[in-house]
Amino acid sequence: MPGWLAVPRDWLSSLGEIAKFCGRILFEVLGGRVLRFFGEALRQAGILILSSTIVIWGLVFIIGLQCGIEGAYFNRAVGSPAYAGVFAAWCDLRELMPYAFGYMMSAKVGTGLVAEIGAMRISDEIDALEVMGINSLVFLCATRLLAAWLVLPFVYIAAVGAGFFASYLAVVQQIGEVSSGGFFLIFWMFQNPPDLLYSVIKGMAMATVIVLVGCYYGYTASGGPSASAPRPPSRWC
Repeated sequence: MPGWLAVPRDWLSSLGEIAKFCGRILFEVLGGRVLRFFGEALRQAGILILSSTIVIWGLVFIIGLQCGIEGAYFNRAVGSPAYAGVFAAWCDLRELMPYAFGYMMSAKVGTGLVAEIGAMRISDEIDALEVMGINSLVFLCATRLLAAWLVLPFVYIAAVGAGFFASYLAVVQQIGEVSSGGFFLIFWMFQNPPDLLYSVIKGMAMATVIVLVGCYYGYTASGGPSASAPRPPSRWC
């Protein structure tokens, strides 16, 4: 096979392996086998809440401030300052909130999954689970996906609220472009409940892919510092 086809072939091979791995995890979760380790899923949910929610909310709060400020000055430039809430509503709910949520999920949660599960693979902890008769794929990966599904919808909705509050502070309190009542009148006029539903679906789809891919690269990790570091001299020499 020509050399220029090697790279696409490797990409397709990796994509197939990831898809097969993700399909196995989804089957374990949707099939209910993960409920055998529901306690571990709850533990992972607690870790996710304590370690990631403040970081996620902090980022989306900053994004909400940015949407509010840019919307206020843009509408001032075009001569419609009273409609600053339109830009904030569309920017917060429909576009930047899902992407900011997915970005922080990949930067905080995804990398953490790779590091944690990968360290367990390199230190032979996963092999130890298999020796004890525990399905490591279900115990380590499916429980984390179930924990994400249990926690992240509520975290996302709260993050949207944080972004809305930040836009309100930027437009009404910081810039003072419009009154509080005028801002909320336009803000709620240009969104509806299906917008929130589609936004949650978009954010959860990205979060699911990030958790699955993070579990894959952690579960299939190899090498590590112990593989290349020189062995210390034996004290019996």
